[in-house]
Formats: sequence, C-alpha cells, structure tokens
Amino acid sequence: MEISCKETAAFLQKAEDILILCHRNPDGDTIGSGSGLCRALRQMGKRARILVNDPIPRKMLKMAEGLDGGFLPKTIVSVDIADEQLFGEALAPYLGKVDLAIDHHPSNTHFAQRVFLDPSAAATTELIFLIIRELDIPLLPEIADCLYTGLITDSGCFAYSNTTPRSHRIAADLIEAGCSYKQINKLFFETKSLSVMAAEREALNSLEFHFDGRVALLFISLEMMERTGVMESELDGISAIPRKIEGVEIGITIKERGKNEYKISLRTGESVDACAICKNFGGGGHARAAGCTIEGSLDEAKTLILGAAGQALEELK
Repeated sequence: MEISCKETAAFLQKAEDILILCHRNPDGDTIGSGSGLCRALRQMGKRARILVNDPIPRKMLKMAEGLDGGFLPKTIVSVDIADEQLFGEALAPYLGKVDLAIDHHPSNTHFAQRVFLDPSAAATTELIFLIIRELDIPLLPEIADCLYTGLITDSGCFAYSNTTPRSHRIAADLIEAGCSYKQINKLFFETKSLSVMAAEREALNSLEFHFDGRVALLFISLEMMERTGVMESELDGISAIPRKIEGVEIGITIKERGKNEYKISLRTGESVDACAICKNFGGGGHARAAGCTIEGSLDEAKTLILGAAGQALEELK
C-alpha cells in the first residue's frame, strides 16, 4: 500500500535494526538516499546499515563510509528501487521481504509492503529530505552532502526536465545546512577519471545514427571496460551523450553485462517517453530517462531496441 511522508516517518520512528537496500549499479541518488537516511536513523539512536550489490563508485565512497554493520535486520527498507529486478545477487535474500520502499520512479512495481512514492520528485533524496524534516532530526552537514549529491546527479545539476521549484528549495535548505555544494558539483560535473575519459573516447567510436539522425546509439563492451579500467557504475554520464547531439530525439546506450545480456539506457527529448519504450522489455524509469535489459546477441538487442524506438517516433506523426 502507498503511504504518506508522515506515515513513513511514523513507521521509521518505531522501526528497529534497519537494513537499507540500494539498487545494483549504484548511482548518486540511491547511495545518497541510503547513506543520508542511514546517518539520520543513527542520529536517532537506531541501528542502521546499507547494503549495495555492486561496488560503490569512487566518487561516492565517502558518503557510504562506515555505514556497514553485522547485525541481523528486523526492518528492510529500499531506496530508489523501482523493481526487485534491480536487487542483484547480494540483495536476493530480501526479495519479497521489503517493509518499506521509498522511491520516485513512476514505474515502481509496489513490491514492498509499504511504498512512499512521489514521481514528481526529481530524486529520491528529495523524499528522504522530507522524511528527515518530518522526523524533526537536525540536518547535519554530512547528511546534507548525501542528499545534495542525489539531487544534483538525478537532475543533471538542475538541467533536466524533472527539476521543480521544490528541487531548488530543497537544494537551498541543504546548502544552508552546510553541504559542500561547491566541491560536490565539481566532483560530479567537472571531474573525470582517466579511465572514464578513455571509455568515453572508445564509446564515441561506436556511435551510430538511425532514422534520419533522430536516433543515436552507443555500445560499450565488457572488453572495453576491462581494458580502460572503468566501472560500469561510472558510465552513467556516457548515457547522456547520444541525446546531446543536435537533431537526436532518442539516445540509446547499450552496455554489455554478460554473455547475451545487455543493459539498455535511454535518454529522450520532450516528445518521446523513454519509460514507455523500456516497458516493452520489462524495464522502466522516467519519461526522459529509462532503462531495461535485453537478452540475446548484440545484433538482436540492437534490432529490438531500435525497433521500439522507431515505433515511438512513428507514433509522433
């Protein structure tokens, strides 16, 4: 069942020994949400820890530092997870056992007993901010850092269409609380590792155009990631590149994840619903940014996703 922010805060007030789940291939929003909530709960005197399936990107390690633990959880909370498919092997023991899901994805499958969902939020950290305010917990600078990170990474530093007036007001409150906004902005938007630069250069060599230049596609292989030393979780920025090209309405990035398994990331303009395209393959996300997984050969994955993209463009006529 869906619950309100006030009901979510009341649930957390009574909860004990809380395990917070973050989605596989972690980004700034899931780590920021999980770390911020964990720190706030610990401030209340509760035992809380986070669990992530995949390695945390280097840029986000500081947020999650010291937030592990060995206690057996009594309460399971997920943050920024729309579907149990995003759990991964490490989180698999908690399938069907989530007590509370906090999320902003309109494609959320309501897998948890309780769901605090607000698709109008630019990031799940916006909802964590509202919960902390409802709990009347002091917003310490280290918590504000976590929440600000999730907010700017999911909103493209307030450039994406999911940004709202509330996003800016929350950002202002986080800055007033002492978050290191200058350093965080520089780290995520003005700093790239050599491995990421090498991966972007190679990915651009794979660039393809389809449907009279209205669709652009990039491919990232496992071999390329191994050669450049880049982590998959560091490649979120690459997914935005195809859509930035003039005339492109649908940007597609295909990442090889294993034998006959490909992760598809879509970024679209205002006229195309990325989430609707990805739902054809069991995925989801947001209207302008979504993802899915396709099994089969690379050629089959390309054919399927390009076919769905072409259909979406045809429906615009």
